[in-house]
Amino acid sequence: MSEATETEKPASSSNTTLTNAQKARIERNRAKAENLRQAKLVTHPYKIGPNGGPEGNSVIKVQGTKYIDSGGGFLLEQPVLPAPGQKSNAEAETPVVIDDGINIPVKYEECLDCGDQFADSYLFNNFGHSVCDKCRDTEDRHSLITRTEAKAEYLLKDCDFDKREPPLRYISRKNPHNVRWGEMKLYLHLQVLKRAMDVWGSEEELMRQHESREDKREVGKARKYNKQMKQLRMEVRSSVYTKKTTELHVHEFGPETYNEEEDNYTHACVSCPYTETFEKM
Repeated sequence: MSEATETEKPASSSNTTLTNAQKARIERNRAKAENLRQAKLVTHPYKIGPNGGPEGNSVIKVQGTKYIDSGGGFLLEQPVLPAPGQKSNAEAETPVVIDDGINIPVKYEECLDCGDQFADSYLFNNFGHSVCDKCRDTEDRHSLITRTEAKAEYLLKDCDFDKREPPLRYISRKNPHNVRWGEMKLYLHLQVLKRAMDVWGSEEELMRQHESREDKREVGKARKYNKQMKQLRMEVRSSVYTKKTTELHVHEFGPETYNEEEDNYTHACVSCPYTETFEKM
């Protein structure tokens, strides 16, 4: 057994020994594998090297602009880092704000109710009435009234709103009864009352105008009613006048007599006791 072992040792030592050709081939294969590994290696696009740029050889320059090959099929624009002591593009493009504004003085108004000063209010902006928003009373003193209601209540005309100086200011709102109708014009009740006093002089004169117009309205209604009743009576009596009779006697009427209470005329036949009452149109 010892002899066999001794004879096998030289054979195993001869197998592990490499020739110079084999060693050279192994070195070439190792170098090829290393080159292939280096060719497939892709550096991270966001990994910055010590010189301030991307690490590796993944920078591509296209028409003067540098891009980073991400290795995923698209290019990323390389950020341009400013040199020491040099401002970046964002800082260079930031506009310089020059404070050259003109200070416009704010005009304050004095409230007619509380006496405080204010620069802005609803009544002053819409109607020119110097009352602040704190003192605004929408239910009573500072209520709004439509143009139609103002004309009926204060007996005003359109020229009193638009032509008389100064023209009354108003705001327009949609009609709440029907959106298809025209917009309503809302006026400040205080200003409408003041304009009515300018037109009529006093509240007593305004009340007399209301009473006078009411009386004229009642007289007109009565006159219209009497005229309609008179027309109705004439239509009823016309059938009697046009009715054909078979009487042989022909009346001969005397002078006419006027009845003021009933507003009609009466005349009697001179040859018989027949009396006829009629009205003249």
